[in-house]
Amino acid sequence: MPIGPAQSAPSKATEKTNAGATQASSVKLSSQVQSLGGQASSGAVFDAKKVDEIKLAISDGQFQVNSEKVADGLLQTVKDLLHPAKS
Repeated sequence: MPIGPAQSAPSKATEKTNAGATQASSVKLSSQVQSLGGQASSGAVFDAKKVDEIKLAISDGQFQVNSEKVADGLLQTVKDLLHPAKS
């Protein structure tokens, strides 16, 4: 019997997704990542007041980017990626 617009056969992608949904996965975070999570919840990494100030400056058109600071940070990141610290 032909399949009409109201009736559609499941696609192969849907079948694969449904088959994969029955498999269990587990993820284990390293102690380093776990410690970062603790810092974020204590507010050490995220300053909501500073974020609000930046949002306001952006919406008012007053936010200015220090391109030298951005470039220095980018260069430092590249250096860190090319020569990771040995621990």
